[in-house]
This record gives sequence, C-alpha cells and structure tokens, in this order.
Amino acid sequence: MPRGIDKADLPTKTCPICARPFSWRRKWAAVWSEVIYCSEKCRRNKKRKA
Repeated sequence: MPRGIDKADLPTKTCPICARPFSWRRKWAAVWSEVIYCSEKCRRNKKRKA
C-alpha cells in the first residue's frame, strides 16, 4: 500500500514572473497562502516583469 500523497494531488499555483505552475512543498506548509513566486530567481526578478 503506497504511503503519502501523489504529487498530482498537491495544490498548485502559477508564478506571475515565469508563468510556470509550481506545487506545494513541505517547507511552505505554514506559509502557503503567502507564497507567490516559484523560486528565489523569480522573486529577485519581480521588477523586470512590471
């Protein structure tokens, strides 16, 4: 019997910078509602898109 949750069943969001979907990570469990960018690189480049 498999343990855990399938990756396909995890919540996802779309990054506003690169427009790629990214899924929930365990380290974001407490702050998932505040997560906007998929990576540190996109977070740093947020002003370029605007």
